[in-house]
Amino acid sequence: MFPRRITSSREEIPLSLLSLHALSRPGLDPVTLSVEPGQRISISGESGSGKTLLLRAIADLDPHAGELRLEGVPSQDMAATRWRAQVCYVPSESQWWDERVADHFSAPAQELLQALGFPVEVSEWAVRRLSSGERQRLAMARALALRPRVLLLDEPTANLDPGNTERVERLVCDYCKKQNAAVLWVSHDPEQRRRLAQRHWVIEAGRVREVALEAAA
Repeated sequence: MFPRRITSSREEIPLSLLSLHALSRPGLDPVTLSVEPGQRISISGESGSGKTLLLRAIADLDPHAGELRLEGVPSQDMAATRWRAQVCYVPSESQWWDERVADHFSAPAQELLQALGFPVEVSEWAVRRLSSGERQRLAMARALALRPRVLLLDEPTANLDPGNTERVERLVCDYCKKQNAAVLWVSHDPEQRRRLAQRHWVIEAGRVREVALEAAA
């Protein structure tokens, strides 16, 4: 059950899943927006406009001003590792530090791996043998295995063929629906935004604004 706030008339209203209040950092103007449970939000903007800066600030990976709240709880009241597991950032180029794929998973993820088209033995694969597309799909499985409340995806299908793109899109949408989680998905593909998004944010020179989905095409 989500935390609730009480209005003066005692009507119970669910708190936003994720809220940003005057969130800013160098290269990103202050932004105040909220994300509700289950929502899929696409983000677009020219290269260098601030898309990655926004996601990294929300993930609390870089110094920033303003306030972040998850289900009403301020980010500063949560351990950084807890926040980053619950508000999980998947960069466009994932990081790998151990030799085997299995060494990068802290929770069982066999169903996720199979849903993304990997064979059973993928856990024993050496990271060095992975293609860029395989690494990106495995990074998605690694993030979802944490069962985050919010996914921050930075062009997660940029290196994937149409079949694997479809797998990732289906998995993320199913996850958001089943877990009542939200996703912020950076995408330059208008067709992908039409398939996935319920809301759309545009970033221009560090300024974030919400536009109608029709305008996002």
